[in-house]
Amino acid sequence: MERERLSTSVNHRDRVSALETALAAVRSRIAAACDRSGRHAREVRLVAVTKQVDPRMVEAAATAGLREFGENYVKELEVKRSAAPDAAWHFLGRLQRNKLARVLRTGSVIQTLEPGRAAERLIELASTGRSLPECLIEVDFTGGRVGVAPDELGSFADTVASAGVPLRGLMTVAPPGGDPRKAFEKLRELRDVLRDRHEEAAELSMGMSTDLEVAVEEGATMVRVGTAIFGRRRR
Repeated sequence: MERERLSTSVNHRDRVSALETALAAVRSRIAAACDRSGRHAREVRLVAVTKQVDPRMVEAAATAGLREFGENYVKELEVKRSAAPDAAWHFLGRLQRNKLARVLRTGSVIQTLEPGRAAERLIELASTGRSLPECLIEVDFTGGRVGVAPDELGSFADTVASAGVPLRGLMTVAPPGGDPRKAFEKLRELRDVLRDRHEEAAELSMGMSTDLEVAVEEGATMVRVGTAIFGRRRR
């Protein structure tokens, strides 16, 4: 039994060490992009994406200094939150009404708000005065993925915010195969217009492992990074 405990401890230290190295590299990339764009690295929040990541790695990542995590699946969010209970947890998956209550119990931030039954339920809850997680609206630049279309963003944001849902900004995933800068620049422009009516909607969640530098240069306040921290996940 003693040998097993020692092995577990050693494995944990090895995981922490590897993650510290990966985190240093990611933070160096963020800092370099901030330097190029005249920003400070503290303006950019690093959200570690835990999709298909073992809870033991999440625990090690918290030990290595990560304070914000993001998860796509409700069940995984519930399990992994216990591995880093003091961290802020962002829900990154498609928000469904039948799983909303579970997201509200475990999530600190919802990054994927879009028109639909889940948003309608959030609006109902907000009207009762219930405390809700901070929310970002996901914007879709492809015309066929998850999120709200750019030309429908204003009316949806007004509906959400006027009901009392804590709207804090916008999120997007760059369209595959194209120049991510165009999408990130457009999201920043949409955010700037949105802030004229909803000044607390300041966050820009954009950029992942492959394009975080471009996102930071275009004003990202959050980058969602998985592979560059945890390595390639299983398919």
